[in-house]
Amino acid sequence: MVIFGASGDLTKRKLMPALYSLYREKRLGGEFYILGIGRTNYSDEGFRSYILREMKEFLNPADLEEETMAAFADRLRYLPMDPSKDEGYPELRKRIVELSGAERPDNLLFYLATPPVLYGVVPLHLKKVGLNTPHARIIVEKPFGYDLKSAQELNQIYASVFDESQVYRIDHFLGKETAQNVLALRFANGVFEPLWNRNYIDYVEVTAVENLGIEERGGYYDASGALRDMVQNHLIQLVALTAMEPPAVFNADNFRNEVLKVYESLTPLTEEDFQEHIVRGQYTASEHRKGYREEKGVAPESRTETYIAMKLGISNWRWAGVPFYIRTGKQMPTKVTEIVVHFKPTPHQMFHAAGGEAPKANALVIRIQPNEGFVLKTDMKTPGAGFDVQQVSMDFTYGQLGGVPAGDAYARLIDDCIQGDPTLFTRGDAVEASWRFFTPVLDYWKQNPDVSLYGYPAGTWGPKESEAMTREHGAEWTNPCKNLTNTDQYCEL
Repeated sequence: MVIFGASGDLTKRKLMPALYSLYREKRLGGEFYILGIGRTNYSDEGFRSYILREMKEFLNPADLEEETMAAFADRLRYLPMDPSKDEGYPELRKRIVELSGAERPDNLLFYLATPPVLYGVVPLHLKKVGLNTPHARIIVEKPFGYDLKSAQELNQIYASVFDESQVYRIDHFLGKETAQNVLALRFANGVFEPLWNRNYIDYVEVTAVENLGIEERGGYYDASGALRDMVQNHLIQLVALTAMEPPAVFNADNFRNEVLKVYESLTPLTEEDFQEHIVRGQYTASEHRKGYREEKGVAPESRTETYIAMKLGISNWRWAGVPFYIRTGKQMPTKVTEIVVHFKPTPHQMFHAAGGEAPKANALVIRIQPNEGFVLKTDMKTPGAGFDVQQVSMDFTYGQLGGVPAGDAYARLIDDCIQGDPTLFTRGDAVEASWRFFTPVLDYWKQNPDVSLYGYPAGTWGPKESEAMTREHGAEWTNPCKNLTNTDQYCEL
């Protein structure tokens, strides 16, 4: 396995802990090597020491086994080179030949943990030195392109170097057990399918927010923003898991075909949508939290959105007329990713809630993170005189089984790639279909630089204008932890 960007943040935080967990579980072959590539001038031993030191910070203390970690480190090697320049690649090939013991090594896995600007460069350099062998595989991090044109250009580059079956576009969201559990909840339980359509569902929310700012990613984030960073990949994939049709057979091709159908069914956005059904926000200073424009690497007059809420439609028989409200944001009151399915109210209501209000309609909350699980909200009679009702919850959390689902998302996805299973990776046509839908939004913003960008104090639920957007359907956002005072704690499901 060759990791480009081995001295970077992603490698030490995610990739090495994931590979170590696979090694502990004996999921890696006995004769394997991990060859790190980076500009930092490490020796093999220096790289091992660096990884062992840094990895301890990101591992569960229970997994810190000194002998196992030392054995894992023995499989690490390092080659200092600039991946953007072709002069280092003959030496890379030579090093791979030495490690593999084969003149034409073919059992290769390349991982691009590099800045996106190198995604189209590295494959062409690999091709020049003959490392694009028939059984080689390459994992590419998001974002895969910055718009439709750049995504198409990248796909053309990869098609000229590898077969599509060799390209694994990774998004760690789909490696999470609880994201995959959306499929199990829908398709393993007969009680939901008859209700999972426009006849019974009023609207759907998809939320993925964080209680942190951009940390040290100012340079990257200010050139991308929330739509590129989260919406075009993470959120739209959760929409697809919620809205897709049941695959005839659960395998990679059928699953990814159904995801593509959702993307192709997204109702094209109009100029009215750009103005009324998309809300952009940027966090401002609040108490001890600094504003986005005060972050390192951010332009003082930046108009990059750190929050975005959108209303989407899906034009097919199952979902026509059902709005999907999606939102993501930085510096929110808590960290939470969840899908909330709001069912339509009963056609004739005989009962009342306390105070004479109409009872709340049923809802299904699917929590991806944290406190992973789900809640079905129903109305029950309040004990005592009369027939007032109140909403109660039937809930399940993985904590009731003894903890959060075992397994790391990156470990799962890297293992899938090693095994040749592309189910949870994004196919090239799906990337283009997603960008085909979202690129008009970027074009509109570019053509209208003064489009509204609302400030919201750090630690709040974003601009009030996003609430007005949902109200036209009689809907409202589900804000967990409305009474949360300690913004570092997670809300209960």
